Amino acid sequence: MTTKTSAIEVAGLRKSYGDHGGDEQRAERGDRTMRHFTIHHDGVTIPVSRGGRGRPLVLCPGLNSTQADLHELAELLRRDHDVVTFDLRGHGLASAADRYSFEAFLSDLVAVMAELGRLDPDAAPVLVGYSLGADLAVHYASEHPGTVAELVLIDGANPVPEPFITEAVLPEFRAMWEDLAMQQEAERGTARQVLLTAQEILDLNVEIDVVRSRILDRYRKIDRPISLIMSTSMAGAGGEGHAPRFNQNWRAGVERLVREQPYIATSWLDADHGLVFTHAPQIARIIRRAQGPAGRAIS
Repeated sequence: MTTKTSAIEVAGLRKSYGDHGGDEQRAERGDRTMRHFTIHHDGVTIPVSRGGRGRPLVLCPGLNSTQADLHELAELLRRDHDVVTFDLRGHGLASAADRYSFEAFLSDLVAVMAELGRLDPDAAPVLVGYSLGADLAVHYASEHPGTVAELVLIDGANPVPEPFITEAVLPEFRAMWEDLAMQQEAERGTARQVLLTAQEILDLNVEIDVVRSRILDRYRKIDRPISLIMSTSMAGAGGEGHAPRFNQNWRAGVERLVREQPYIATSWLDADHGLVFTHAPQIARIIRRAQGPAGRAIS
């Protein structure tokens, strides 16, 4: 359930290369240099942009969001970080794929992190994930110890006590994503396009419910600092329909996580699930404030 905004598209040309390196296309942006390149793996092409100065940071988008949508947050983070952004398969300027699943999206993140590790083998990045991207970040960190400095999870990776997609609400969600898929037709051929069908989006959300029912086990395997940035009203602030129950389920999941993992620093923003688009300056400040001189999260 991701809201789109009119974020400025990522500028610059891309020069393609294979799995093990190649040329980069550079574009000057003021006093910073943006580098654009592509990664080929698993039959898909993943576009990557990199720029800024400071500690390396990887920003992983969520379902139905692209690096163009996250442009404002990425630009704010580039003031203090060397920021890497990319598009997941079937999103933005990435190519379409013959399969869209949690594991397939995770493989996209793994490919990006592997290339970054090849380019900078001694610099473990901060890994920031939004929505589905947060879940991917947790799974990546749990499977690749020592490759990230810390995690920042934005409105995702939540061990909610109840699934969101149930038989009772399935028709409403199906109709919502059918409407979304129709709206996304207008974005075809742009940096904000999403190529997934309504059924593929629905299937992924059902799968994400299952992933989150088991995600506590993943957290237990991570020995890096973790910060959460969560919305107070992820399903909207209205008191009608399913929103109050969804919002309570969301908060209950965070409370469950923090009870088990009290070292996790949590920040709440008065926003819905589109907080990365509506509250980018606040999120950037939280990320900046959460990092101590040794890369440790400050609670």
